[in-house]
Amino acid sequence: MSKMKLSILDQSIVGRSITPTQAIQNTATMVKLADELGYTRFWISEHHNMRVVAGSTPEVLLAHLGGESKRIRIGSGGIMLPNHSALKVAENFKMLEALFPGRIDLGIGRAPGGDRLAAYLLNPSNQFSEQDFLMQLKELEGYFTNSKELGTVHEKVLASPVVETMPEQWMLTSSGGSGRIAAKLGMAFSFAHFINPNGGPDAADDYRRLFNPSQNLAVPKVNFSIFGFCSEDLETVERWKTEFSYRMLRIEMGMDGKLPSYDEIRATKFTPEQQMRINYNLGRMVAGAPAEMKQKLTLLADAYKTDEVMLATFSEDFNDTKKSFELLAEVFKLK
Repeated sequence: MSKMKLSILDQSIVGRSITPTQAIQNTATMVKLADELGYTRFWISEHHNMRVVAGSTPEVLLAHLGGESKRIRIGSGGIMLPNHSALKVAENFKMLEALFPGRIDLGIGRAPGGDRLAAYLLNPSNQFSEQDFLMQLKELEGYFTNSKELGTVHEKVLASPVVETMPEQWMLTSSGGSGRIAAKLGMAFSFAHFINPNGGPDAADDYRRLFNPSQNLAVPKVNFSIFGFCSEDLETVERWKTEFSYRMLRIEMGMDGKLPSYDEIRATKFTPEQQMRINYNLGRMVAGAPAEMKQKLTLLADAYKTDEVMLATFSEDFNDTKKSFELLAEVFKLK
């Protein structure tokens, strides 16, 4: 295994004292810090009709993040392709590539990034069909390569601007189905361990076995994303696990409103079903002191047979979030 690379998935999460505007501003602050610390890439998410997540338009925010950073790759984690036309996605990301050549990642997801009503309003023709998704991917590739293939839409339509380089394309998945699509099309593969803690290494192995080289990617490329938090203070670690576990449970239960205080969460009596879900969700995250985090993340990376881990970190105290990434950069010697 080569030297470990760390990346960041930032979801612009709204907190107790963090407004949606502040959440977006925190994302901009984080990309600067990640750039300075030596992180490999910085991805942002697309969510809709979720009050706890302010990030809804990665293609817009990325234009700002590119100007706030110098070296780090920036991208979508991901663009939910069925919500959009392939032409518009191609134009957006070719424009980003023109602005920040060699630094743009296009992470593509098939899920709606929200509820079905929001997905319908974004794209009323969305049938949630795998065949439609595959067609979109084929169209997207044609737009990126400036194809003029006869008998296709590309014969008459060119996605502008025409640029010399292409975004690096990643397929996002939390199961394995989209991983097989990534293998067939010769795309990079990113497993959302933070959504599904089971089956990721097997899905990565399946992707490698089926991988078909493309003009964009000659050999398989894998990373995985997981919720994570690092602190030298073990009480801060336990507080983070308690608060974040409760936050995830509330989202899954469809609960809205202000998050209770830490003491109120600790005093909460959970039903057996709720406690089972909390225990399950612990598998979607890693937390601990720097040395412990290094060991846990290295073991996970070994299981996925990859040298890149992507971390999604949110703390109610933004200073704790920044400190977590600083400690991890130090213990993994990113610079």
